[in-house]
Amino acid sequence: MANGSESEELSGSLTQSTAISTHLKLVLLGFIICASLAGNLLVSLLVLKDRSLHKAPYYFLLDLCLADAVRSSACFPFVLLSIRNGSAWAYSLLSCKVVAFMAVLFCFHASFMLFCISVTRYMAIAHHRFYSKRMTLWTCIAVICMVWTLSVAMAFPPVFDVGTYKFIREEDQCIFEHRYFKANDTLGFMLMLAVLIVATHIVYAKLLLFEYRHRKMKPVQMVPAISQNWTFHGPGATGQAAANWIAGFGRGPMPPTLLGIRQNTHTANRRLLGMDEFKSEKRLGRMFYGITLSFLVLWSPYIVACYWRVFVKTCSIPHRYLSTAVWMTFTQAGVNPIMCFLLNKDLKSCLQLHIPCWRTKALLPREPYCVM
Repeated sequence: MANGSESEELSGSLTQSTAISTHLKLVLLGFIICASLAGNLLVSLLVLKDRSLHKAPYYFLLDLCLADAVRSSACFPFVLLSIRNGSAWAYSLLSCKVVAFMAVLFCFHASFMLFCISVTRYMAIAHHRFYSKRMTLWTCIAVICMVWTLSVAMAFPPVFDVGTYKFIREEDQCIFEHRYFKANDTLGFMLMLAVLIVATHIVYAKLLLFEYRHRKMKPVQMVPAISQNWTFHGPGATGQAAANWIAGFGRGPMPPTLLGIRQNTHTANRRLLGMDEFKSEKRLGRMFYGITLSFLVLWSPYIVACYWRVFVKTCSIPHRYLSTAVWMTFTQAGVNPIMCFLLNKDLKSCLQLHIPCWRTKALLPREPYCVM
């Protein structure tokens, strides 16, 4: 009798702890869904509404935010239902494949897009004249279409394999089944994801190296350091003027050393890299690197867990570690808007402009900006 009562108390305590854990998971995931939808849609509306944000970097940011919003509204509710059903999938195998396909699609989309953004950030600083000429709206649309095409190509093939996409009870979601590497067919996808993350950070490291090497070359300021006849003071001044002009760090007439070069008819109307724009490009690079770093931090534990299941057969993954890694990937869907408002003054000022209750001080009228 005593043993029976002890077992009943133990089972009752386990049931109560399970119910509390389920309730906390439901509340946390509901908060993540609401925060992700609110933040990403707010950033998207600001980019669409404010004409000063109609630039290439913000088009890419708009694509990222809309993808995270769709992920939160299309994938996370099924996780919510599976948690409510006691970590069980109550729907068909086809619906599980569709949800898993969307989850993998949005993961690869974010990694491909962050890599393309890192390349454009490098071009905006190191090759600004080429960037300002080529990075048009249609170029941005082509890059976005290319990213979605590559993401679909990476996420679609496992749909035809019966055992690749399935419901993983430990993760409460439909996703890749990462088996031992001798019977594994998802290793190539995880390697591709890791290569994309590493390549993105290599591009940002190259950008930082470029800025360090060219730290003494200042962009054009309001008070030019040259006269109208391109006379400089000091040794090698004429060559330095020509180098600055080619790199996009100068305004005014062409230096005498470049008069023989055929000019583009749109050169006079093209925007060159001034001091304000240079600082703006650096702020954008800082914001996008913050988004990339948050993606790395929040997805790395899950990628490590996937490789652990693929290569280590003798030791299983601790349940607490796997659960924490999975929930970190869920959190990533709502982090981007936070990074945007923390690291981007333009978005913050647009938010204060369009939402009067968030204004901390009176806004001064904008002076007209003339591009020379």
